Amino acid sequence: MKKLLTLAAMLFMGLSTTLVSAQSKTAKKTTTTTQTVKTKKDGSPDLRYKTNTSTSTKKVVGPVKKDGTADMRYKANKTTTTVSKTTKKKP
Repeated sequence: MKKLLTLAAMLFMGLSTTLVSAQSKTAKKTTTTTQTVKTKKDGSPDLRYKTNTSTSTKKVVGPVKKDGTADMRYKANKTTTTVSKTTKKKP
């Protein structure tokens, strides 16, 4: 009886290792992944996902704050805009 159980155990171990190695060979197939844009129902990109947000970095000329944004206390970071003042003439 011991010989029969030993033979069955060896047979089981031999089959299990064969099946495991056969499965690992088929699992090594390479797959190509493409980035897909997640969209809302209306078709516009869903900006809650990182792949849909564009990280357009604006070049900062002058000093920056700790978070990387331009420090607007300095003249180099301020954009120059001309404001025309109009004065009303008294009738």
